[in-house]
Amino acid sequence: MVSEAVRNTYKVTIGIECHVQFKTKTKLFSGADNDAREAAPNTLVNHIDFGLPGALPVLNKEAVRLACRAAFALGSEPQKFSKFDRKHYFYPDLPMGYQITQYDEPIVLGGSIDIEVDGEKKTVGITRAHMEADAGKSTHPAGADYSLVDLNRAGTPLLEIVSEPDMHTATEAKAYAKELYLRMKYADVSEANLYYGNMRFDVNVSVSKTDQLGTRTETKNLNSFRSIERAVEYEVNRQIQVLEEGGTIVQETRGWDDTALKTFSQRTKEDAHDYRYMPDPDLPPVVLEQSYIDEIKAAMPPLPDDYRRILSEIGIDAKTASDIVAVPDTAMAVKRVYDAAGGSHAKRVAFWLLQPQSDDEEATTETEVKVPDEQLIKLSQMVEDNKLSSTAAKEVLAEVLKSGADPEKVAADKNLLQVSDEGAIAEIVKQVLAENAKAAEDVKNGEMKAIGFLVGQVMKLSQGKANPAMATELIKKQLGI
Repeated sequence: MVSEAVRNTYKVTIGIECHVQFKTKTKLFSGADNDAREAAPNTLVNHIDFGLPGALPVLNKEAVRLACRAAFALGSEPQKFSKFDRKHYFYPDLPMGYQITQYDEPIVLGGSIDIEVDGEKKTVGITRAHMEADAGKSTHPAGADYSLVDLNRAGTPLLEIVSEPDMHTATEAKAYAKELYLRMKYADVSEANLYYGNMRFDVNVSVSKTDQLGTRTETKNLNSFRSIERAVEYEVNRQIQVLEEGGTIVQETRGWDDTALKTFSQRTKEDAHDYRYMPDPDLPPVVLEQSYIDEIKAAMPPLPDDYRRILSEIGIDAKTASDIVAVPDTAMAVKRVYDAAGGSHAKRVAFWLLQPQSDDEEATTETEVKVPDEQLIKLSQMVEDNKLSSTAAKEVLAEVLKSGADPEKVAADKNLLQVSDEGAIAEIVKQVLAENAKAAEDVKNGEMKAIGFLVGQVMKLSQGKANPAMATELIKKQLGI
C-alpha cells in the first residue's frame, strides 16, 4: 500500500467513458428486439447482426431522437451534421469485422456535468458523445478450453459519452458517474439499469509528478458506482507503486475483479490509427433540421437540477433532497403533488416516500410509487386539518400503498382519526391535571418542558386520538396561563 505522503507527490487524472444503452424497441441498424435481459443466447438476431454478406444497415430513427435528448441532458445540443464510421477490429463477438460508430463527426460535442464532493461544487466537461452499435458478448466458462459467443447484444444502440480528464479522486469519479446516471434516467433515454448493463463505465486513470499527463490505463465495463470508486483507488495505488519501484506504466486495457478488489491486465491498449477508421459507405450522414432540434428541446422533461431547485424551495435540505432525487419515481411524484397542491403537501409527501440512500447504494432498482397523487394529497390534507397525526398518517400510508384503499376509510377502519371535539378533550385534560398535580404545578411556575409530559398523558388517555395542539391549548387554559 502506498503511503499518504508518497501519494500526495503525484497528480491523479481521471476520465470516464460511459456506454448508455438506448431504450428503443429495436436495435440501431436492424429490426431485432433490443430487450435481451432474459432472452436465451443468440435468439434476438437477424442477418444484419450476424454480418451476413450483402446485409445493409438501416438507421433507427428513435435512437437519433434519444441521442438528441441526451445532448440536452448533457448541457449541450445535437450537431446538425454527424456521420457514421467503421472501426475495424477482429473479435469473435464482432462478426462484421468492424463496429459501426461515429469517429470525427459525432452527434454531440461539448457539454458538462456538475457534481458536488465534500460540499464543493465541481464541473466535469464532456468532450463528446457518439452513437454506435454494441458488439456481442463473449463468455469463458470456468475450466473449459473454449469460449461462447452470444450476439443478442450485437447491434444494441449505444451512446458513448466521453468526459474530459477533469476528475482527480475516486470520490469525484463516483459522483460524476452517479450524476450521469441521473441525467440519463430523468431524460428518459435509457432504462439505465446498471445490473443489466444499460450503463457501463470505462475508467481511464493516470498518475504523474508533473503537469504532463502520465501513461493511462483503461479499466473497462464497470457496472456499479462502488466498483468505479474502488477500481480508481486500486489503480492509482498500483500505478504509483510501479513508478516508485522504478517501473513504467503500460498503456493497456484492464479488467476489474470485484471479488479480489483489484484490476488485472487484459490487452495492450490500441490507438485510433490501429482501428483504421473509415466513413461507412452503407450509411448516409445524419442531417438534422433546426425545427427538429427545437421540437425535442421543447419536449425535454425536468432534469435532476430542476427537482433539486423545487425541493430546496419547499424547505428540504440538500442531503434529503439528494436521497429523493436518487429515486426518480419518488422525485416525480413529489413534483406532481407540488404542481397540484403546493409546497406544504409536497414536503410532507416527500418525507413519507423518502428512501434514504447509503453512500454505497447502487442505483439499479427503485420502488415505484403506486398511490395516485390525489390519495397522497388527500392524506396530507387530513394531517393539515388535524384529522390525523403524523404518526398515524404513516400507518395509513402503509396500508394505502399495500391495498390502494381510500385514506379516510383506512383511518376510520383503524380508529386513527383524531378527536377535535373541544369538550371531550377538555374532560381528558381535567383528568390528566388532577392525576399529575406536580407536573401541572411545574407548568404554572413557568417550567414549560413539563407541558410536553402532560400532552403525552392526554394522548395516552385518548389512545392517540386527541388533537395535540388543542390539548396543549386546553392545558394552558385550565391552568390559567
